[in-house]
Amino acid sequence: MSCSLLEFCRLQELKTVRDYLFQSQKNEPVEEKNLTENDLSWETSEWESAWDSGENKEEETTSATKVEEEPTDQRSPWLQDCVVSLSPCADLLVVAHEQKAVFLSAKWRTDDSGREEMTLAVSWTGVLSTDEGECVSSSICIPLASQKRSSTGRPDWTCVVVGFTSGYVRFYTENGVLLLAQLLHEDPVLRLKCRTYEIPRHPGVTEQHEELSILYPAALVTIDGFSLFQSLRACKNQVARAAAAGSDVIQPPPLAYKKWGLQDMDAIVDHCSVGVMTLCVFDQMKNASILGGFHASVKGNPPAMSQYVTVGGGPYTGFYYAVEGSSQPLLSHVALAVASKLTSALFSAASGWLGWNKHKNEEEAVQKQKPKVEPATALTIRFGLPDSRRHGESICLSPCNTLAGVTDDFGRVTLLDLARGVAIRMWKGYRDAQLGWLQVPEERVDRESSPSASHPRRHALFLVIYAPRRGILEVWGMQHGPRVGAFTVGKHCRLLYAGYRLMGVNSVTSKGWQLHTQQVCLLDPTTGALRTVNIPFHLALSDKKSERAKDMHLLKKLTTLLRSRELEPDILESEAKSALLDIKHPAIKKQALESLLSNKNAPVSCLTNITSALYDTLKQQDPDEVDPALQQLCSSQLKLLQLYSDIQQLHSAADTEACSENEESLEGIEEELSRVGPTLQRYAQLTTRPSVSFAQDLPDSLLPARAFLSQMECAEGEELRVIRGSESEWNQLGNFMFWGCLCGKNPIHKMCDTLQQAGISPQQLLSLLLSVWLQREKEVLQKPEETVKNLHKLLIALSNMKGAVEESWDPQSISPWWQQVRTTCIQSHNAAAALLAAFVAHRATKASITSRADSKFQSEWEAVSLELEQWVVCVRQLEDVLVLQTLLLVPSPQGTTGGAAPQCSIKTLLEGGTGGIADSVSKWVFRHSLAPERLKEILQKKEEADEKLEQKSGEGKEPESQESTDRTAELLVAVCQRFPHSLSPDLLFAHCCWEYVVQWNKDPEEGQYLWCAVEHLKLVSSPHIQLGISAMMWSTFIVKRFSAAAYLMEKVGKAPKDRLCRRDVGMGDKAVTSFLGCCVQLLQILMEADSAVEEVSAPELSMEEAWCGAEGPASLAEMALEQRGVHYPLVQHHCLVASLLHAAMTFSLKVKPLSLFDSKGKNAFFRDLTTIQLMPSGDMDPCLVSLRQEFLLRVLTAWVQAINDPSSSASGNSSPSPPSNGPKADWWPSLCLELGSLLQVNPDILRRHLVCELYNQGLDPRAEEVMLEVEDKDVLGSQLLVLTGQRLSYCLLHSQSQTQSAMELLARLPPTLCTWLKAMDPSELRCPLVPLAQTSRLVGRLVEILPENHAQYSLALHLLEAVEALSVEG
Repeated sequence: MSCSLLEFCRLQELKTVRDYLFQSQKNEPVEEKNLTENDLSWETSEWESAWDSGENKEEETTSATKVEEEPTDQRSPWLQDCVVSLSPCADLLVVAHEQKAVFLSAKWRTDDSGREEMTLAVSWTGVLSTDEGECVSSSICIPLASQKRSSTGRPDWTCVVVGFTSGYVRFYTENGVLLLAQLLHEDPVLRLKCRTYEIPRHPGVTEQHEELSILYPAALVTIDGFSLFQSLRACKNQVARAAAAGSDVIQPPPLAYKKWGLQDMDAIVDHCSVGVMTLCVFDQMKNASILGGFHASVKGNPPAMSQYVTVGGGPYTGFYYAVEGSSQPLLSHVALAVASKLTSALFSAASGWLGWNKHKNEEEAVQKQKPKVEPATALTIRFGLPDSRRHGESICLSPCNTLAGVTDDFGRVTLLDLARGVAIRMWKGYRDAQLGWLQVPEERVDRESSPSASHPRRHALFLVIYAPRRGILEVWGMQHGPRVGAFTVGKHCRLLYAGYRLMGVNSVTSKGWQLHTQQVCLLDPTTGALRTVNIPFHLALSDKKSERAKDMHLLKKLTTLLRSRELEPDILESEAKSALLDIKHPAIKKQALESLLSNKNAPVSCLTNITSALYDTLKQQDPDEVDPALQQLCSSQLKLLQLYSDIQQLHSAADTEACSENEESLEGIEEELSRVGPTLQRYAQLTTRPSVSFAQDLPDSLLPARAFLSQMECAEGEELRVIRGSESEWNQLGNFMFWGCLCGKNPIHKMCDTLQQAGISPQQLLSLLLSVWLQREKEVLQKPEETVKNLHKLLIALSNMKGAVEESWDPQSISPWWQQVRTTCIQSHNAAAALLAAFVAHRATKASITSRADSKFQSEWEAVSLELEQWVVCVRQLEDVLVLQTLLLVPSPQGTTGGAAPQCSIKTLLEGGTGGIADSVSKWVFRHSLAPERLKEILQKKEEADEKLEQKSGEGKEPESQESTDRTAELLVAVCQRFPHSLSPDLLFAHCCWEYVVQWNKDPEEGQYLWCAVEHLKLVSSPHIQLGISAMMWSTFIVKRFSAAAYLMEKVGKAPKDRLCRRDVGMGDKAVTSFLGCCVQLLQILMEADSAVEEVSAPELSMEEAWCGAEGPASLAEMALEQRGVHYPLVQHHCLVASLLHAAMTFSLKVKPLSLFDSKGKNAFFRDLTTIQLMPSGDMDPCLVSLRQEFLLRVLTAWVQAINDPSSSASGNSSPSPPSNGPKADWWPSLCLELGSLLQVNPDILRRHLVCELYNQGLDPRAEEVMLEVEDKDVLGSQLLVLTGQRLSYCLLHSQSQTQSAMELLARLPPTLCTWLKAMDPSELRCPLVPLAQTSRLVGRLVEILPENHAQYSLALHLLEAVEALSVEG
């Protein structure tokens, strides 16, 4: 295990970032710049090569070659010109150049392979500078800890601190919102650095306070971390409030800071704040004598001092010490300016925060006025490292605050001991180097066995150096350790090292936190990859003498060796054996052995030889030095490999065993096979469908040795235990052991003896055998007789093993061995294989019991046992399941709803309760779209089987197209015969009804489903079940949508359009119409069932004897019988409004249905049908009756128009829906009359209106039929007289084909009649062209029904004469 570079994140839109930041330079030529840079790179690389070793030369050459091949646009080092800072949590990256900045935030996305990966995407872009000419000079991202108790270490939010050349330091949120701006010094900001809280690893180490340090050319400002944390939180809260209030003015709280004027140094370019330190007494006396001379006095307590180290020139490195308490903290000037305006702000009329309601001119004046800058406290240099020609460029502080790395302009990297102030190491040839530190904790495993395991974990420190001129990243051990890793990377990367973690953490809040921070990250601008360096702890222990490092190298070598597929087995064996034996550490040796045994390329002989050699080596060593776990592993794996080889050898051996034994116990099984043969054949045809599978997943594929070893383990003693993994792995192992025996290819007894000698328990072998038998059902059914015999042999052989069947077993009790077989068969979904296994086990059990009884009693009596009774019930149940499963496997016709056929077993049927069987068949009926009437015919076949057979014998041969349908019907009849109680017609119809309504509820657009549910419900003969199912359907599925449709129609005042129906009811307008019609039928069924309940007693529900042990939810019939009775008037009330809604939707009429009822009627709607509500009684308000009458008259008019509409009739012929349910249905008039009687509307008015409408439509024969039922003939005669006049007026005055005879007749008419005809308006007639014979018949009817004393009787006679004259002339 060695160093590695791990990519953990990738930057998105990197080109967009570059184009935005360098937009002004986008079109400038860059050839000259690139040429100069390449020349410089080539010269310096050659110059630096004199200082480096040969190894570095190779890396440099490789790197240079790679860079030369890169495109020109990627070779330009644009990232080196930017200010880049990364949050230590790696969730925010800031890239700034001059005035612009881009913020990139972490996002998770799924790559092409479906793997989740983290990316950094652009979240904000903008201009940060506000003053003219200022540019960004430094930036830093500080994650702020959450103050919530439930926090686990993730930051609450991240603050971006940016320093400018104007001296301003501004604080932003991740979204670019300015929180705070401070001018603490008027020189450019050189560097921003942060220090956060770290848990002390050793007692006595001083806790370091959090702080933010800002370096200027001659000054250093330090801001207390606690003050900064509180201020930033307050500013963020104020920004949120200001945004909510619509303002952009916030008043920042004050910041506590210290400002030091750094003296005695010519130029400062970088710094680090080491923290508070306390000198020992000797160092205190030494410093006092150096500074104060021989007579200097020494204080009793050493003062606490803050140490600052700077780099630059004159001297090259400077050490400053600020004694605590020598300078008072300052308050930021912005806060003081706000406080000075407190008086005027308090008396202002504004209600916001301070200063929110200032005038615009005043605001501009304040913004232009620069805040006051406090003077710095002078701080003299204590000492330094003078080097007049060397100028420092950067300094990087280690996490332990004791070491620092310094780079200079000579291409050197210097390691400083900060406590002593000396340089302890120097590296050459690293021009423009970038530094970072890695602190690696020791693994827990390495310290568990040591006596100091209770002590804190050790930490190793590594220095990471990135040399961009050479494109190499190196890792060095501290303090004088070797180079432990080197990576060739690009020449334009950036090494990002934060050196801090979360701000706002202390010793209390950090307990139990997992701080997810990255220490060192390398950003590659060519690919956008963000990588971190992974270093194992053991690389810091020693150099080449580390045994662990050597062992890890050997393990890596072995792993590489095992991955290669081109090696010969002999070479692989020798190389792997030498590598494994050379490893010293037991844990690594165990890991290497496990890696070898899990390899898929190594042959079994190779694994055996290597494991045996290792085992022999361990036995030769001193027992005290040998790891017992490793020795036990070798011993157990050798045993398993030997077993694997033995089974493989048996696979190649032919089965030459005698087949005569135990044949007597198979007597009678042929009869059982022939009895269930046709069902087995049909089942096999339905299960053998073509399917796709991979070669490695086929059950006949050889089980690899590693899979065998992974599923077996050695238990205590000599026993082997099979590890129950996934179902596929378990079946593979069973195939490997037993499938050859079941096919008759392998010797059965030899296999069983081998497995018994290996120490595998018979119970696990039995489980493996049964899983293979059930899984290979298709192959078993191809040769059932042969495989059944072999299964019988195997079952007898396993049951004869020691520990299988207890010797003390009493046949009157249940045997755990045979109970295991029964349990497996009961749980299996492979019905045919389970039935065959039950046949075999039943015979084997019977033979075993008989032999035991013979040995005990020596009698001719047949032994009766509880075990055999259990087998009889189990076989009966499995035969039932086989027939049922065969039915369920029948494929549904194309285009119907339904997925794969459901799998059933004894267990699922018993757990499904008493209604589970009917529920399965009802789902099958739905998938096959079996019509209710067709299902009724099939169920009648069951009851009249003999008559049907006679009819079939008398008929000729049926068409072949009906053959599959008839076979399916026969299967359904067979299932119903095996389940006479569970699948009684009432129960099956009830479950089918419920299944259809459930499917309709899933897809309400399929109105046919609800119609089928209602039709199935009609076929239920028991009114008790019918009543309960109807009530449950209404309350569970119907009433919610029904009320929504009623309220919607009430709201819009007419039949709603499709969009409104979908929004409120959840289905289209056509589906709503069908739904309302089904609601009417459902409520009518409910009323009829409620009326018939008292006349019929409730049915008694029963189960088949073999299925009496069903436990599960209550069946649908049981729940239906438990339903309370309904309140008949309330159901009738709902049926009334349902009919009105259905009529309005069918004929698209305008109506507010609920407004047709009074307040009592409205309140009773949509209540629970079992409750007694206050219903409308007595005479209704005449206004409501008038509205009701008007609506019913419009329904009759719309029906008359519909039945004579040629367009609707043409479309009606092509539509698949039955005509009895549409607008042309013949029952609409009778329904209106029935509704009229319930709504207190005079039915004679409705009949008269219907007669007039039919005559108006030209449907005279229908009108004459209805006329017979009209009571008030006088009024009807007056209405029909007008209609007759309109017909005659159209014929004489308005017809386009007026003849001379018609004009002469008009002249001969009486003046009164002529005037009356001219006053008629024939446009009111929808069908004016009516044969004269019909009109003549109508006038004759008029004369008959009008009394002679009627005022218009003479007019009717004149009309009669006119029509007769017309007909004579015509």
